[in-house]
Amino acid sequence: MMTKQHNDIVGKSPSWQQQNKSNTTTLKFWTALWVLSMALTNFGPRFIWDFNMTLTVIAVLLNFSLGLKMVVANINHIKGLDEMQQRIQLNSMGITLGLSLVAGLTYSNLDVLNLISFHAEISHLVIFMGLTYLTATFIGNRKYR
Repeated sequence: MMTKQHNDIVGKSPSWQQQNKSNTTTLKFWTALWVLSMALTNFGPRFIWDFNMTLTVIAVLLNFSLGLKMVVANINHIKGLDEMQQRIQLNSMGITLGLSLVAGLTYSNLDVLNLISFHAEISHLVIFMGLTYLTATFIGNRKYR
């Protein structure tokens, strides 16, 4: 349990900590809903509603809407972080964007030019982005320790 003395030492009030916890919980909630809607959108037509076009369009729109809510929750989460944490996040996101753009387009060129024996899939890029972001965040946290 955090004490007032500890909070004074690290310079973060209990209200800031509570707001940060609330922002994190909200981000987790919207991220989980978006991931579930992604599964519903991908597997629902085949396994639940037999490719009914109306239900499929609704699922896609729901997935898109929940994705936007997740982005807004992420923005609010980042705004609520302290300056050092924001810097770490900004650096991690910048590194992830840059490397994903370069690696993704290179990967696509390999596929288009038949230099790889399989198709370049978006899921491969998403995995690359996730691993890049996690690595950059880990390094950033260690750097500012």
